[in-house]
Amino acid sequence: MRLWLIRHGETQANIDGLYSGHAPTPLTARGIEQAQNLHTLLDDVSFDLVLCSELERAQHTARRVLSDRQLPVQIIPELNEMFFGDWEMRHHRDLMQEDAENYSAWCNDWQHAIPTNGEGFQAFSQRVERFIARLSEYQHYQNILIVSHQGVLSPVNCSSNWHACRIYVAFSR
Repeated sequence: MRLWLIRHGETQANIDGLYSGHAPTPLTARGIEQAQNLHTLLDDVSFDLVLCSELERAQHTARRVLSDRQLPVQIIPELNEMFFGDWEMRHHRDLMQEDAENYSAWCNDWQHAIPTNGEGFQAFSQRVERFIARLSEYQHYQNILIVSHQGVLSPVNCSSNWHACRIYVAFSR
């Protein structure tokens, strides 16, 4: 089993340094170009399975990467980025003033503090771990494309469960 990990293309929220989590953030022209470049780069790879986040920026990236291929995309909620609650589409400078106590707690202990009305890192990491544990269901596939988010792909990439497969991280600048 080969896993091909792709983070969604650039969004304006990425450029602006905003917590975008589950907020709808479309790809920029550069993000679309990044996905199209990955389409060219991965054109020779025969994907057997495509797994993708529910979030539009990841799905848009997957559609651009796959382009003319007739592959169904399986939407996997566990691949969604962390939900930042009231912090969605907000900059850390604003949070330092408008939600100072909670944001300070987050900065001092992000593994245990929870964004206001959001998803804590513990719940988020358990969700990603459930996905990682389920990957064994797909071991009969040769090439699996996973399109998701940095917060999800980092622990997937760092998982110690990869003794039986190869991981490929594709990126485009």
